[in-house]
Amino acid sequence: YVQHQFENTSWDTRETWDRKRGALTGSSYYVLPSVLGWFTGNIGLHHIHHLCSHIPNYRLQECLDAMPELKTINRLTIVESLKTASLALWDPRSRKLVSFQGI
Repeated sequence: YVQHQFENTSWDTRETWDRKRGALTGSSYYVLPSVLGWFTGNIGLHHIHHLCSHIPNYRLQECLDAMPELKTINRLTIVESLKTASLALWDPRSRKLVSFQGI
């Protein structure tokens, strides 16, 4: 859920969608403790998975380590992810997910 449902995610129409941009701006880097990363098959490295789905989950961390600039893209911690639970609607004007209270 949190891999795509965060405030500054990117949603585009078919006409404006770009695969690489969508992978990097529409998916999060969910920073998990090592043991949770292992248990979840590195699901937190979701932006890398969308950038190249052929990379096996056990190699995603190697990719992140090889390209440290990927560590700054849509970075979410567990605490920050709790705040995303209220985000339910896409606001096309602000290009952000907002809560019902935010409209």
